[in-house]
Amino acid sequence: MDKKTLPYEGLRIVEFAHMVMGPTCGMVLADLGAEVIKIEPPSGDSTRVLRGSGAGFFPMFNRNKKSVVLDIKTPEGLEAARRLIGSADVVSENFRPGVMEKLGLGYSALREVNPRLVYVSHKGFLPGPYEFRAALDEVVQMMGGLAYMTGRPGDPLRAGASVNDIMGGMFGAIGAMAALAQREKTGLGQLVQSGLFENNVLLMAQHIAQYAVTGVPPLPMPARVSAWAIYDVFEASDGKKIFLGVVSDTQWQIFCQSLGFDEFAKDDRLRTNNDRVRERDRILPVVRAKLTSYSLGALVDIFDSAGLPYAPVLAPHELLDDPHLLQTGGFAEVHLRDGPAAGNTAQLALLPILLDGERPGIRLDPPQIGEHSSEILLDLDYSIEEARVLSDPAI
Repeated sequence: MDKKTLPYEGLRIVEFAHMVMGPTCGMVLADLGAEVIKIEPPSGDSTRVLRGSGAGFFPMFNRNKKSVVLDIKTPEGLEAARRLIGSADVVSENFRPGVMEKLGLGYSALREVNPRLVYVSHKGFLPGPYEFRAALDEVVQMMGGLAYMTGRPGDPLRAGASVNDIMGGMFGAIGAMAALAQREKTGLGQLVQSGLFENNVLLMAQHIAQYAVTGVPPLPMPARVSAWAIYDVFEASDGKKIFLGVVSDTQWQIFCQSLGFDEFAKDDRLRTNNDRVRERDRILPVVRAKLTSYSLGALVDIFDSAGLPYAPVLAPHELLDDPHLLQTGGFAEVHLRDGPAAGNTAQLALLPILLDGERPGIRLDPPQIGEHSSEILLDLDYSIEEARVLSDPAI
């Protein structure tokens, strides 16, 4: 969409954020065209040097952003931050509760100077008894029911992605969008707050509602009572795994015809979905034995031709070769210019939306530390020497 005007082009976001939740909010707004200025300490965002499961945090959640180095613990750096905020439409932060207020950068102080400012605060918990608890994605997954529902009974298991961090940042962005729309009507900004824990509760809402409807606590997903007889992962002859769901009476007949289960198709005890669920223990061993005689490729061809819901079980890195994603532009290339992979390129997943038929793309590579300090500070009427000192307090 580089040749078109993006929805938030012309908006300036100043981001005081690290790790995943806050940067996700900025990433969404940046991908949609906003100028997102990331304020980093002189040492840089800590995620630039993370290893292991955090190695991809910085490039993934900080593309399309500009980096300005400011030491906001010094009076000069704090004054520069305030001056920059004066030019902003949105401030986004995810420091511990009270930190921004102590610096004089909380919403109450800033709205006195800029009543149109939208201020997005990302925290572990929304205001209340837990407000000052330390929180991580894993913390709220454990206390919020997600780990319980993901693992086997008695064995809580963290979900395989930073679901609350990412969704919490997304809801921060949605809140910012709502506040910007409201500002068009009132001329005033407002405080937007997003919480990891509350996000997790929303993820659990279907299970909470299930309990309200049935009066029975839901079992963890690996032990749940399935609503369908065929709704599981199966193994092919080559050891690869495939998920198959047969979720209607019509699909059941198609499934039986496609794999030659004539005895099942004619069995009156399996006529309706609920009948089949009651007979699940009889059906599944027979189906498993039959499917192991086919390779994964053969099963894919059968299920695809039959129009049945199926999915090979893939690892994340295998998606880089997915033909659908490659053909539809699901990834975009960025250049990694610092950190452990400096000099390499990476394929990053784009926002899962089309705007006028196109995915919002990548305009700026993940920035180097302070890459845009001079550009932004000179625009705020600092001299070249002042900008140089501000962006490198060691001088």
